[in-house]
Amino acid sequence: MKLSVFCCLAVSSVTLAVLAHAETRPQYGGTLRLTMHAAPSTLDPADSRVPDSFARRNLTFLVFDTLVEIDDAGRAKPGLAESWQAAKGNQRWQFHLRQGVKFHDGTPLTSEIVAASLRYANPRWNVRADADSVTVESEESHPELPVEIALARNAIAKRDEEEKLSGTGPFRIVEWQPGKKLILAAEEDCWRGRPFLDAIDVEMGRSFRDQSNALEVGRADLIEIAPEQAHHFSLAKGRLESSEPVELILLVFARESSSPEEKLLRKALAFSVERGSIQSVLLQGGGQAAGSLLPTWISGYGFVFSSQADLQKARQLRNQLQTARVRTIGYDSSDPMARLLVERIALNAKDAGLSLVPTAAGLTDLRLVRIPLASADPWIALENIAAQTGLPRAQSQWTSAEELYAAEKAALAIDRVIPLFHVPVFYAATTNLKNWTLRSNGNLELANAWLGAAK
Repeated sequence: MKLSVFCCLAVSSVTLAVLAHAETRPQYGGTLRLTMHAAPSTLDPADSRVPDSFARRNLTFLVFDTLVEIDDAGRAKPGLAESWQAAKGNQRWQFHLRQGVKFHDGTPLTSEIVAASLRYANPRWNVRADADSVTVESEESHPELPVEIALARNAIAKRDEEEKLSGTGPFRIVEWQPGKKLILAAEEDCWRGRPFLDAIDVEMGRSFRDQSNALEVGRADLIEIAPEQAHHFSLAKGRLESSEPVELILLVFARESSSPEEKLLRKALAFSVERGSIQSVLLQGGGQAAGSLLPTWISGYGFVFSSQADLQKARQLRNQLQTARVRTIGYDSSDPMARLLVERIALNAKDAGLSLVPTAAGLTDLRLVRIPLASADPWIALENIAAQTGLPRAQSQWTSAEELYAAEKAALAIDRVIPLFHVPVFYAATTNLKNWTLRSNGNLELANAWLGAAK
């Protein structure tokens, strides 16, 4: 009898050991079910008509590759370009292409296709195709060009006469319903090697609540989590990951300040906003109150710009104005948090003697805007913010931290924007999704992800 018990225990131990080993060894196969809030109407990485979002970037990198990639330390590394070199004071860059790469439709990667793709994304660039390389020239020094080449919008896409897209990434497009659904299949001949997953099924336009419910009942494997909901997520449901604060929430005025009185009003509004309490109550501790455009983890000096409210100072500035007409403050009606934020900001303004009327329709005097930071490179991030908010472009040779600080300080001094918060990106996955990564810049890494047995 004792011998039988010992034998059973031994067999059980061996079985558990085998299962544990199998659980940690990557497995091929399976379909990953991914949901997202964004609903892009195109998969073209260079289409500027579609708002930028981390979800859109993550879809781009599943299908397309860039010439250069950026590692977690912020260093440029080879992508579709094996190497690159600068000449003529960083005004001319030559990128030597990787050999043997094919698009999903079987077309070889050529310098002509790469040059056409870069010109399509950057009409003002002077791009020339050579035998096995591509050269980009500019009128001014551009030492950060390899980092800019690594942006999702510069991913290399082959476009045929019918504007059908083909990429070189780990997954190819099988079905595309704009703004609704995307089905991707593993690319067997990917130059990086075949991904472990057989397919990825993406559902778009899903609210954060719907996504959370889908994960809980087993209809989704990987979902987005709103920053204000992250602390409610139960680890019993799966694994939660967050990026660095990579999204800027700010107020943007429709026009430049045209008079001393207008500047006083804008400064009064900036002092009236209680960022700390809003971050604590509405954002539920998600993100960081911000007085700067760039977060400290990127610039190193974000804390220098105060984010503290000063209601007494706000009232003093308001009292210097003879009149202060009612202003409209706009927000995105598809973003429930945006409405709550502008309503709270309007209440803060009222305490300072200012009148703001929240609205989701029409032209407004100022607007709550969310900007995904374009890059962890501070100059590229700052220039992208300037382009989206009407701030002047920083005139710099891309050198020192002192120049960067001076450029941001000058941008804020014109009172066109009021920074509010820097918030991270959050993703959650079931326990059976293995080896997925959310990088500090908000990019998902799924090329090496695989599905294990459900627990």
